[in-house]
Amino acid sequence: MNFLQTQDLEVDYGGIRAVKGVDLTVKYNELVCLIGANGAGKTTTLKSLCGMLRPSRGEILYEGRAITGKRSYELVRRGISLVPEGRGIFGRLTVEENLMIGAYTRRDHTGIRSDLENIYSLFPRLLERRTQQAGTLSGGEQQMLAIGRALMSRPRLLLLDEPSMGLAPMLVKKIFETIKRIAEEGVTILLVEQNAKLALAISHRGYVMESGKITLSDNADVLLKDPKVQQAYLGG
Repeated sequence: MNFLQTQDLEVDYGGIRAVKGVDLTVKYNELVCLIGANGAGKTTTLKSLCGMLRPSRGEILYEGRAITGKRSYELVRRGISLVPEGRGIFGRLTVEENLMIGAYTRRDHTGIRSDLENIYSLFPRLLERRTQQAGTLSGGEQQMLAIGRALMSRPRLLLLDEPSMGLAPMLVKKIFETIKRIAEEGVTILLVEQNAKLALAISHRGYVMESGKITLSDNADVLLKDPKVQQAYLGG
């Protein structure tokens, strides 16, 4: 059984059919990437998966059960968490206050404190800045915070939207190393990313999206060698 599956998914956004008949699957403990150019429909797809947009057609299955049209807070409780494009941190709150917001559905106080320490271990920079207003952090630190906040909900499925956007190359490398580590620790991940080379390098499988449709899908190492992918996304 697939962990996550879409069947003939169609989503309208801003009066436009942005996602057109998409079928994709993510298996347990997989890291799967969805790559494509700006405007391909990648972010709209993620928003429909986490309950921010309601599909106009098709079905979303999570652990074999339909979750189509469920609200975001319901899906967070069921183990789905999104790290949005642009990070979406609360700039006037401290780093630690932002992290605690990620645990708002939880009541296990001991577990929350333990997870907070784990986040600080994963991102030591956040520990150094835990009492600092989040809006004063650098772009890379804000991305670490956005990922940390999502992890505080103890997700089983983590949706990542353009985590490398606007970051210096060294920080991008650090973020992707961390994403790979999170996957290795048992969190299933669907990664949307414009940096196709980095995304495919850490993923098990990949999908290529163009104009709202899936045009290619295969194991990540196969897609890295595909002439069409190299020409369009890898500078080949």
